[in-house]
Amino acid sequence: MTGTTPPRPALDDERTDLLAALAAARASLTATTRGLTDEQAGTAPTVSTLSPGGLVKHVASIEEGWLRFVAEGPSAMNYDLPDGVTWADFAAGTARELPRWAIDHRDNFRMLPGETLAGILKRYEEVAARSEEIIATLPDLSVTHPLPRAPWHEPGERRSARRVLTHVIAETAQHAGHADILRESLDGRKST
Repeated sequence: MTGTTPPRPALDDERTDLLAALAAARASLTATTRGLTDEQAGTAPTVSTLSPGGLVKHVASIEEGWLRFVAEGPSAMNYDLPDGVTWADFAAGTARELPRWAIDHRDNFRMLPGETLAGILKRYEEVAARSEEIIATLPDLSVTHPLPRAPWHEPGERRSARRVLTHVIAETAQHAGHADILRESLDGRKST
């Protein structure tokens, strides 16, 4: 017995096309960061708080969470609230304590002290590789899981791997457009 990993099965046309679309959206997003310093990548040049590095970090986090959902089901996404905090408190911004997932979500839109653009891009590559592995090894893209309980999900709602993958493609492409605007605002350069 050797310690080698068996080769992945050949992808069908649908998976090949969907993964190619996701790779193209990822490339558009990461192209907006070429040549930026860590300081520039963390700068929010518009009235929003979005930065190029923060957008890459956010998209990596979203992709990782949704693909974990595809692999593990609703347990991969936890929207529990701290004791004594209601969804009404959370929605109104009056919660005495924020849940960890909400803090992480907020922090995933910005570069935190000590984070580097190179580190964020490396993590995104790792997330991408894991996503492609999950999609390649699924028995079928029609595999579904119930969505976790949260006010923004309908009770009993389900998502297929296919629908998750198209959502991740759309989210990545949308944020690539945002990042292009941010880059142009920073130094006048365009990624395309």
